Amino acid sequence: MAKIAYILLCHKNPQAIIQQAERLTAAGDYMAIHFDRRADPQDFHTIRTALAGNPNVTFAHKRVKCGWGEWSLVQGTLNAVQAAIDAFPDATHFYMLSGDCMAIKTAEFAHRFLDGNDADFIESFDFFESDWIKTGIKEDRLIYRHLVNERRHKWLFYAALGLQRRLGLRRAIPTDIQVQIGSQWWCLRRRTIEWILEFTRRRPDVMQFFRTSWIPDETFFQTLVRHLVPETEIQARTLTFLMFSDYGLPVTFYNDHYDLLLAQDFLFARKISPEAEELKARLGRLYAERQVGFQISNEGQNLFRFLTGRGRVGRRFTMRVWEAESTLGRDRELMIVVCKKWHVAKRLAAHLGLLTSVPAIEYLFDEENAALPDLGGLQNSLAKRTRHRRALMRMLYDYFDTDRLIVCMDSRNLELLQDFFSDRSITRILEVECLFSDADLIGHARRLGLAGEQTGKETLQQLLPTLRNDIIHESDLINDAGFSDLCRISERDPPETNALKLAEFLTIPHDVALELATTEQLFAD
Repeated sequence: MAKIAYILLCHKNPQAIIQQAERLTAAGDYMAIHFDRRADPQDFHTIRTALAGNPNVTFAHKRVKCGWGEWSLVQGTLNAVQAAIDAFPDATHFYMLSGDCMAIKTAEFAHRFLDGNDADFIESFDFFESDWIKTGIKEDRLIYRHLVNERRHKWLFYAALGLQRRLGLRRAIPTDIQVQIGSQWWCLRRRTIEWILEFTRRRPDVMQFFRTSWIPDETFFQTLVRHLVPETEIQARTLTFLMFSDYGLPVTFYNDHYDLLLAQDFLFARKISPEAEELKARLGRLYAERQVGFQISNEGQNLFRFLTGRGRVGRRFTMRVWEAESTLGRDRELMIVVCKKWHVAKRLAAHLGLLTSVPAIEYLFDEENAALPDLGGLQNSLAKRTRHRRALMRMLYDYFDTDRLIVCMDSRNLELLQDFFSDRSITRILEVECLFSDADLIGHARRLGLAGEQTGKETLQQLLPTLRNDIIHESDLINDAGFSDLCRISERDPPETNALKLAEFLTIPHDVALELATTEQLFAD
């Protein structure tokens, strides 16, 4: 009979991870956990302590700091797989999961299904011939070396790629492998896992190739399985039900999707909303039940395409995503840096990216050409971003796979600040108070279109007091709005004072905050 060792990659929500491990192992299966070393050490301690007495749970012997698109995700998976191989000699199958996955069938059904299908389940399609990649770079993922994280260091990532293109630094793909691509959610037999681990030890050339490719979690296992396993023993599909919206983001399931999920021809589903408590409770109970019948209709993908298609042609009978998704999420943190001098806030945001793992977005509601990822067109104009602000923010949280986000805003955006503070999310404001010289105000007037290069000195002198009072007035309005979490750092204050406010705003150690506060020429023009 099949015995499943679940390979869980996770980085947050320790209580949810504990519950997931207890549910899946209660039916006699196993779990090997890799918890991101970049995450809160206290969360990992909580998980280790809670599961210490469970003999069916083990942990990766070595934890790595994971980043989206990096080799670290594959290395973390390999570390957890090796731990499972060592700890569970009778495990017959190894099933890749994330913290957002939940079983949509019983353990009894899953074991019977795997016993009746002697195959590896993994999406595995030819990298160059298939149309699996819909947008973005394709061949460049492989033929150039990628050494920095695209999401944390976007400018550097594309600068390095452009330099390699200009210098002709293409590299060859190992000649004896045919690169494949597919979903990272797979279920592999023990023999296949053992072959993969042995391959990693004897083929350092292939390992080095994938280590410096981009998004290798979509190509590494997919390629090796095709290389090592007869084609007749591979089913090119995932056993985890997931759908993607037109924006390329995973569709999230809620309480009213229970019957829909059970009807799909899959063993697990991803992503379950953290707020879908009733759905999680029902699915949690389901896994341990026995003699449950399932009516497989498998209409999920077609139904989703139909309903979203009605929306596109104006015949929808429900709200659009940006109208329905009216909250950012109860457990998400939005940290807003408010500053009239945009270059100062951008400088602060750049250093935040270096010292913390929290993504920072610069003036997305103020600057038409703000650096934003492709969100299906919603990011294309200021008007659209502002009108659908909460949907935009939800997509950014999902894109960066984070619950904490920093955005920069101009102090004139009081209405936006009030709207975000009315949400259920955790919202904080840091106002950066700068000194304004006459030259600063003249530059500000020109950006606003109130003055040009030929505007006379007398006109400018008459305008300056009004501009200065306007900036002060905007700050007063923010101060008088009664925001519960409002911090302020000032160019006038010493770094030690500003560090205390930065530590409070970002919930970071004081030494990190002090390093931020002492950033060289932080307030310089």
